Amino acid sequence: MTYVIAANRIWRPEMIANVKRRAQEIVAFIGEKHMLTPEHLDSLGAHCIFFPHWSYLIPPKIYERYECIVFHMTDLPFGRGGSPLQNLIARGIYETKIAALLCVRELDAGPIYSKRPLSLYGSAQEIYMRAGQIVEDMIVDIMLNHPEPQEQSGEVVFFPRRQPQDGDIAGLETLGKVYDFIRMLDADGYPPAFIETDDLRFEFSRASQKSGYIQADVTIKKKFHEE
Repeated sequence: MTYVIAANRIWRPEMIANVKRRAQEIVAFIGEKHMLTPEHLDSLGAHCIFFPHWSYLIPPKIYERYECIVFHMTDLPFGRGGSPLQNLIARGIYETKIAALLCVRELDAGPIYSKRPLSLYGSAQEIYMRAGQIVEDMIVDIMLNHPEPQEQSGEVVFFPRRQPQDGDIAGLETLGKVYDFIRMLDADGYPPAFIETDDLRFEFSRASQKSGYIQADVTIKKKFHEE
């Protein structure tokens, strides 16, 4: 039988090889949405699928047929929903847990295999890299020890999925908030924190806190393409 890791983004490219080496199991990789079909999974001999970073909904024909394990960056059931990293930092939360849970019909509501602590300090890129190592460890642990998932308990809190326009820092009033907004969006493939004028857009990255000010890189663009 084959374990499958399905991810449309891998923050640590060595994860797949590391999991194979550490768990001594057969591991296949799926990186495209069109490959996640029962036909393809059956051809691999799949029985369990890990989703360390998957941007699409998992269809019932997949999670009802295979053991599908997803990873979520909150201490569930607190923080079900989208954009967990950004929602946590925007709320002033700097320590969280990564939960490994069974995929079910209701979003982020499945029973939990394990949780591991995660620091939310640093840029989003640094946090995702740190999370990638933790998720690798959790995958190996599940493969080796086969923990029985436990139902979630506690108050359910939902997070809304954040949109690119939510990165506008023009209305923020403290340097701490500005710093947090810049760093929580500072990762490859994410729309950055910004300020706009009538004609220009200022995008910020690589923020660092100084005494009484924030230093950051800025990219300035025209809001509309010039003729």
